[in-house]
Amino acid sequence: MTWLITGGAGYIGSHVAKELVDGGERVVVLDDLSTGDPARLPAGVPLERGTILDLPFVGEVLRRHEVSGVLHIAAKKQVGESVQRPLSYYRENVEGLRTVLEASAAAGVERFLFSSSASVYGMPDVDLVTEQTPCLPMSPYGETKLAGEWLVAAAGAAHGMATASLRYFNVAGAATPELGDPGVFNLIPMVFERIEAGESPRIFGDDYPTPDGTCVRDYIHISDVASAHLAAARRLAADPSARLALNIGRGEGVSVAEVIAMIRKVTGRADITPEVVARRPGDPARVVASAELIGRELGWTARHDLEDMVSSAWSSWRHRH
Repeated sequence: MTWLITGGAGYIGSHVAKELVDGGERVVVLDDLSTGDPARLPAGVPLERGTILDLPFVGEVLRRHEVSGVLHIAAKKQVGESVQRPLSYYRENVEGLRTVLEASAAAGVERFLFSSSASVYGMPDVDLVTEQTPCLPMSPYGETKLAGEWLVAAAGAAHGMATASLRYFNVAGAATPELGDPGVFNLIPMVFERIEAGESPRIFGDDYPTPDGTCVRDYIHISDVASAHLAAARRLAADPSARLALNIGRGEGVSVAEVIAMIRKVTGRADITPEVVARRPGDPARVVASAELIGRELGWTARHDLEDMVSSAWSSWRHRH
């Protein structure tokens, strides 16, 4: 069978493409290259350049490549930008998804995996976030991901597709230096950028009700995210009745201060002294996944620890800079 990966030339999509190809799956990528790079793709993987908003184009790609399953990763993903540009986010993330689903249904695609996000939960006041934790997103980005999950589930039920929505927690690291995250929107690359510039990394608040006062998050290596996609794709291929919504996380909390301590260790920069500044509005004290359900449903578990994430991200940063 052939899997279409939308957004497959981006940071997450290219790792998923690599994982599927390494696992012996046939893959084709659809990407508008607004943030993707063709150089990220595994050798021999066809690239169809175009937008997910173009229904005839998407349908033609699905039919020409005889696609039997879709991994929909293409999306806009910056929380702050989504607050400023909600119409753009709803167009790309909801209408884009609706277009891909419509084309998939028309082409007889029977498997559909959706790239979702822990942002669907908002600020849950729980020790571990399970898939039953109420979804109360706090940004247009989170809203588009939750609406996307509803749409995927409804379309799957109506058109006989096996479906899965994978809720990523805090993704970090790189499988190879060439595949690292080119953006500077998450904690680890933000710290790298500041230390390279000779500036102190910033901690947004150290008075949270956590062991060291800094925010606690569940960090997950991008290679583990990719392996979860392969496990989910194989489950959809084997189980036509699958209707899944699953967290991708390690089930372990790591504080901002602990991440910076690991960056000190990995970079050899013992002199790094963070600057504590005011809290950012809307930052919850703790968001950590329960990874129990994905373990039961897919037999999947994360293999990489924080040091793997930071060291691979640092190798990638140095490769690009």
